[in-house]
Amino acid sequence: MTQQVRIMRGWEWARPVRPVRREVLGAAPQVEEGRPPLLFVPGFGHGAWAFAEHWLGHAAARGFPAYALSLRGHAGSEPAPDATLRAYAHDVVQVASSLPRQAVLVGHGAGALVVAHALARYPARAAVLVAPVFGGWATAAVALRRNPLGTLPALVGGRLRLSRAQLFSRELPVDDVRRHLSRLGRAGRRAQWQLLLGREPEPAVGDPPVLVLGSPDDRVVPASALTRAARRYGSAPLLFPGMGHDLMLDARWQEPVDAILDWLEKDPGQR
Repeated sequence: MTQQVRIMRGWEWARPVRPVRREVLGAAPQVEEGRPPLLFVPGFGHGAWAFAEHWLGHAAARGFPAYALSLRGHAGSEPAPDATLRAYAHDVVQVASSLPRQAVLVGHGAGALVVAHALARYPARAAVLVAPVFGGWATAAVALRRNPLGTLPALVGGRLRLSRAQLFSRELPVDDVRRHLSRLGRAGRRAQWQLLLGREPEPAVGDPPVLVLGSPDDRVVPASALTRAARRYGSAPLLFPGMGHDLMLDARWQEPVDAILDWLEKDPGQR
């Protein structure tokens, strides 16, 4: 008989995360087939809108109930300028726990790090890390080299500004690029600093299967970082050459989401 050990985090009980109003967008399949719901978690500066553009409807069309969360302080969720990574992970756990069945967590960018922290608190069916940004000073060094004017303010508590070349391929029409860039917001100052510190997430509850995917041409996440993230979960990254960091908004957005759904249809949560 396997004995489970539950870790009591006394300091979290003593200092609970402040509740906030959260924006959650969703798309339901026409026929309910009992498939696990997907909860998409955007990266810093993005909101649920980034997944509502293409991926939510596409996942629902393939039979998966799909939801996207705007982390506190982002898009339609309640403002939270002093939000922390812990508060973001709390948002994910609270929304996932409210879904009708055990969910698959899908995090993008820094949202993948938030998902990794949430996995230590929520027994997910599976998880997908899309172009994961796990932080650390090496990540900051890459960002400074590729986008110094947009990165420097974030190092002193200002807003991180990502460029078109970092987020999208040249295939995406200019009008779409401008529309997406105009919707970008900013993460909490404390969360940005915590991202730089690169604190390792705790082990996931229940050891769920984890898929890591991204692009070797991503100008935010180097290919070596994708490989390290995948090795953390005992796998190799699934790569989509020629795409930018925002795979869910780029011109070939359907390829990565279909790969995710194909993987889930093999039922990786049943081992």
